[in-house]
Amino acid sequence: MRLIPTILCGGAGSRLWPVSRELHPKPFIRLSDGQSLLQKAFLRGAMLPDVEEILTVTNRELFFKTEDEFREVNATGIPTSFILEPFGRNTAAAIAVATLQTKQKHGKDALVLLLAADHLIADQGAFTQAVAQAIKLAQSGKLVTFGIQPEAPETGYGYIEAEGSDVLRFVEKPSLEKAQAYLASGRYLWNSGMFCFTAGVMLQEMERHCPEILAASRVCMAQSRKAEGDGFAQVDLHPESFDQIPDNSIDYAVMEKSANVAVVPCSIGWSDIGSWSALGDLTAADEKGNRVEGEALLHDVSNCYIQSNERIVGALGVDNLIIIDTPDAILIADRNRVQDVKLLYASLKADGHEAHKLHRTVHRPWGTYTVLEESARFKIKRIEVKPAGKLSLQMHHHRSEHWIVVSGMAKVTNGDSETLVNTNESTYIPAGHMHRLENVGVVDLVMIEVQSGEYLGEDDIVRFDDKYGRTPQ
Repeated sequence: MRLIPTILCGGAGSRLWPVSRELHPKPFIRLSDGQSLLQKAFLRGAMLPDVEEILTVTNRELFFKTEDEFREVNATGIPTSFILEPFGRNTAAAIAVATLQTKQKHGKDALVLLLAADHLIADQGAFTQAVAQAIKLAQSGKLVTFGIQPEAPETGYGYIEAEGSDVLRFVEKPSLEKAQAYLASGRYLWNSGMFCFTAGVMLQEMERHCPEILAASRVCMAQSRKAEGDGFAQVDLHPESFDQIPDNSIDYAVMEKSANVAVVPCSIGWSDIGSWSALGDLTAADEKGNRVEGEALLHDVSNCYIQSNERIVGALGVDNLIIIDTPDAILIADRNRVQDVKLLYASLKADGHEAHKLHRTVHRPWGTYTVLEESARFKIKRIEVKPAGKLSLQMHHHRSEHWIVVSGMAKVTNGDSETLVNTNESTYIPAGHMHRLENVGVVDLVMIEVQSGEYLGEDDIVRFDDKYGRTPQ
């Protein structure tokens, strides 16, 4: 038996703004134990028996960040492979390309266990038992979904009506009245969005119910770049052909149409962490119902969730609030309106405000940079480069840069010269000069960059060479 846990890592996580951003979506949010939701998904799959590799489908922009997340927790060295999307195309496309890749690499009988990157499962033992049941059903030729035993009349989830392992129908997110009736009947389960199937059976069902999606996915895979190494594989999806795959969810495209679907009812401590209330509930409450992560000074405060990792939050005489503080944005919301946080995110995106996309600290393949201060004609950054990290060989038309090394040693390419810049030393890069920064030491390189010029946008960059594949094709 070859089991391939397959993680879908995408989405914006707009209901968890301002911690979740377009380039730091919900799967990368760290919980109080220090692990991200994505790392927990990886470990969830890695701890199962007979795992051949972990396959992840994610956005190309998130690839290096995802690699770093896995590297932190992959103590046993389980092989990893990646399918990189140029943009989001919904779950049917993601599952189609992942299943095609699994069949090509492991055969039609290989088992795909589809996991979401941003869910939480508290009971690994119960999850392992549920997977074992799902594998038996999948090997008998079924498309298997995991149905969560409902604990409340939740209106934010889809439902599955079932008798034993037989799926009678899928139901959209209901009204409160219908959700109460579903709970009382004992016949309905929450639709978790997790699936198990053999590669061959899923491709047969896609051929039957959404042949246009499957055909376009085959074309895309044939035109995509592939790379493979020791314990590693990568498929970089061809943008133009990926754009031709119809945009649809796997529920609408296959699961709701197929007569070959089974369900495993389970109680595994599952949550999709779909709001700040759900995330806050993971933190223990004090005697007044307050849940605090970070430092807070409270007086006459009750039923609030407060998160602030860098500053102290003072609250006085308030009740039932969500307060989320980040270096560049703060959210204050009524707990009863947490689902509407996505409206704020959508407004920021429509206005082109960077707070929907980036944090002040931005992750790059080589490390991170943090914007410390900026104005119309200058910007100051703190840059941290990992050992062996190397920025692209690049040039800027509109800005010059002054680099001051705070810690470590930098190898600097500046025009035709290469020099080593040590701690407490600096160098100057004029506008129009081809340049590169590299950490040649064994500790993190930390430096301050002062940019000055008429235009300081991140798009004023021409790349000539890049070890991370970011130069134009």
